[in-house]
Amino acid sequence: MIRRARPVSARVRLLGAFLGVVLLGLIIAGGVTFVVQSERVIANAERQLDGFVATVSASGEDPADLVDSAVPGRTDGTLAVIGTTVLATTPAPPGLPLADDAVFVRDLRAALDRGDMRGRLSATVGPVLYAAVRTGDADVVQAISIDQRMELVTLSTTTYAIAGAGVLLAVGVAGWFVTGRLFSPLRRLRDTTDAITIADLGVRVSADGNDEIADLTASVNSMLDRLSMSVAAQRQLLDDVRHELKTPITIVRGHLETMNPADPDDVTETRDLGISELDRLSRLVDDIDALADVEAGGLSAGVVDVGALTDRVGELVAAIPEHSWTIEARGRGPIVGDHDRLVQAWLQLADNAAKYTPAGSPIEIGSSADGTTAHLWVRDHGPGIPPAARHRVFQRFDRVSAGRGVDGSGLGLSIVDAIVKAHDGRCTIADTAGGG
Repeated sequence: MIRRARPVSARVRLLGAFLGVVLLGLIIAGGVTFVVQSERVIANAERQLDGFVATVSASGEDPADLVDSAVPGRTDGTLAVIGTTVLATTPAPPGLPLADDAVFVRDLRAALDRGDMRGRLSATVGPVLYAAVRTGDADVVQAISIDQRMELVTLSTTTYAIAGAGVLLAVGVAGWFVTGRLFSPLRRLRDTTDAITIADLGVRVSADGNDEIADLTASVNSMLDRLSMSVAAQRQLLDDVRHELKTPITIVRGHLETMNPADPDDVTETRDLGISELDRLSRLVDDIDALADVEAGGLSAGVVDVGALTDRVGELVAAIPEHSWTIEARGRGPIVGDHDRLVQAWLQLADNAAKYTPAGSPIEIGSSADGTTAHLWVRDHGPGIPPAARHRVFQRFDRVSAGRGVDGSGLGLSIVDAIVKAHDGRCTIADTAGGG
């Protein structure tokens, strides 16, 4: 089998999809964590500014003294200004160098003149949050660097990204081997099915484990079993048909070769024999067609009344000569099946019994039903079938003909057996008093 080249294998697509889901999960988790931590940092800075405003508003001290008494942190600074003149500022370091930042002081003055006592401004150290309190002629201002407060969050996010990349790589490596083991049964299944030919249907796939792939393997093996049986049955049918066709062809050919065209009686006799053999071939073809139709599932399911079915078959078998027919028992109740096929099978059994039963002897038919199952039978009083041969009577072209002397296609009981099996039933042969 020639396989078309695939740009990306199923293994790579599955692993890629899995890694994509993992990556998306890492991004969402990291993003949510970053946003939450950032909001927390800003909230903490806002609370610090709230505390600063409350403290300065309640102290009433000189602005320069307030600034001198402030203890700066690494990320904030405090200063007192009048206009653009800085009266006092916390030392830098450890605090922020705000007094020397002319752009920040100018922007701060403009914001205070607009009445914006709290807000966000740009400075040399980056964006800062500020809060101002008017004390006399001066403004006491505290500013907090957002970037410096976010350093820990940024460091944590960077560490998380590096760790996430490592985890993604580890998952990819592990996933490559895991998907390899996962797809190995499918590869074995593919290789096995590629090796199967119509000449060799005996190859099977080993089903290991108890997962969906093992179930698939078991299903494929079951399909191969059914296919093997079907092919074997077809081969057997072809062999049997070939064997059955040889006899009438040989007979007709032999008589045609030895026929005397000048003898009208010989011509008539040969003609009658040829027509008889052709009729037998026609019946053989019809029987093969019926058998193939039944085995292919050509049934029409419907509700069949067992009692009405029995009466109908009783009417039809009454036309078979040389025997007295009686209905011994009549079942009551519905079953699901193909009415016409059941009649066909039952009539075939009756015809078979009539052929092998001495003329004038009685034959009984009967039925019974228990609500879910129906039993249909024919009882004759002929010589019966030897127990050792009973397993062969339903096989194709197999005639238990010792001492019987009746010709036929050899498919009649095979058709009966196929119809019964199509109805989830089975055929049995039992001894009866005085016959079989």
